Amino acid sequence: MKDKAYEKDLPLTEAVFYILLAVRHPNHGYGIIQEVGEMTGGRLVLGAGTLYGAIQTLEKKHWIKVYSAEEGSRKKKEYLITKEGLGVFRAEKERLAELLENAQLIDAVVK
Repeated sequence: MKDKAYEKDLPLTEAVFYILLAVRHPNHGYGIIQEVGEMTGGRLVLGAGTLYGAIQTLEKKHWIKVYSAEEGSRKKKEYLITKEGLGVFRAEKERLAELLENAQLIDAVVK
């Protein structure tokens, strides 16, 4: 059953999709960049500007939260997906699954 509550937030950009996926466990900025690169086989490389701009937006939307912050000169922060963020992610996952399911129709026509 589709959750209509998150439809207004869809589709997610590819970067946001992977950032949310990378913070399914506590993760810091550099860790997010590394994990996204690994998940995509190096196809998607997040730049620091893209990542931290997205993190600010995701925090404002309450889709992620600061899990921990290291005090000191760098103040390294770890982020974690929230219940709201998980809802949006799952709605996007359902949307993408429908897209792929419907894409199979082309196989019936094109051989």
